[in-house]
Amino acid sequence: MGIKIPRHRKVIKPSLIKEFYQQPGNIPGTLIIDENAEYPEIILIDYNQQDYNRRKIEVPEECVPYLDTTSVTWVDVQGLGNQDILQRVGKIFDLHPLVLEDIVNVPERPKTEDYEDQLLIIARMVVPKENAFGFHSEQVSFILGKNYLLTVQEEPEHDCFEAVRSRIEKSKGIIRKSKADYLTYALLDAIIDGFFPVLERYGEQIEDLEEEVIIKPTQKTLQKIYKIKRELLQLRRAIWPQRDVMSSLMRDSGEMISDEVRIYLRDCYDHAVQVIDMVETYRELTSGLMDVYLSAVSNKMNEIMKLLTVVSSIFIPLTFVAGIYGMNFNTEKSPYNMPELNWYWGYPMCWAIMLAIAGGLLFFFWRRGWLEKSVTIKQD
Repeated sequence: MGIKIPRHRKVIKPSLIKEFYQQPGNIPGTLIIDENAEYPEIILIDYNQQDYNRRKIEVPEECVPYLDTTSVTWVDVQGLGNQDILQRVGKIFDLHPLVLEDIVNVPERPKTEDYEDQLLIIARMVVPKENAFGFHSEQVSFILGKNYLLTVQEEPEHDCFEAVRSRIEKSKGIIRKSKADYLTYALLDAIIDGFFPVLERYGEQIEDLEEEVIIKPTQKTLQKIYKIKRELLQLRRAIWPQRDVMSSLMRDSGEMISDEVRIYLRDCYDHAVQVIDMVETYRELTSGLMDVYLSAVSNKMNEIMKLLTVVSSIFIPLTFVAGIYGMNFNTEKSPYNMPELNWYWGYPMCWAIMLAIAGGLLFFFWRRGWLEKSVTIKQD
């Protein structure tokens, strides 16, 4: 007898596996370009304490003259949709093939790796959706050099770096007085802080679901809870390894990160821990909502069964009486063959008896407390 696979079980297609894993036996450093990836846009920001320059780069080679200066150069590549441009960027910045592979073949687990005069940092950035509930998630890769920072994003539309760009342009704080490692910290801090607006939305949604679960739980309520639970799991997977990245940058980043910037990274590490605590708290609340939903549905079913039981208990004796008087008896043959069939007040008397039985049972159920609701919710 063959084994049948349930229809509701989702089968993973080979095309979905290809998004996360290379084909076995590929050459190390092989780049896999997603056909739906955005065409790269390159934005260059070069600054020092006195000067500021921002421009859009048409070809990667235009940024070469800026890399030999003493000013800080930030090259932001937004999009992974062209292999030739990405390879040219890798050649200009002298990236190891495995580094370029980690940057292009997304998603990669957040991590940090030291390559002599360069530091690779991979982080996960989340941005709340503007007109819908949820968030956008993408990988951001950092290549920190002596006087430059190369960042590579998956998409050009969504990022949380605009506040940092504004600080550089308006020379707010010490960012224009600092080196590229401070710029790296500022961007990482913006990524970690970007989790808080997303989690704030989930907190509000969970509060609304608490009332909905208690007052009027429906099948849509269960779907909302399940969706939030899955998305919180994605947030947990995004933020958890980034705490380790911050810890590694504070301790094992060598000379690429100055001692002054390490102090700032402590604050970034604390924010990552706060995000993790919030995610874990919301996940526990969501699991609790699932239990409350199941309890509410079970309680509602119990109320329905109790009502049906009460109605059945009332009609059982009435059905018995109606069944007795519905039988055909001949009163002329014997005085014991239901003489009540010939009574003048037999029909009203039958109704009176049945109503008395029903009323007596209702009074009995009321005195025992069986007609009250199991749970009463009062709104403030």
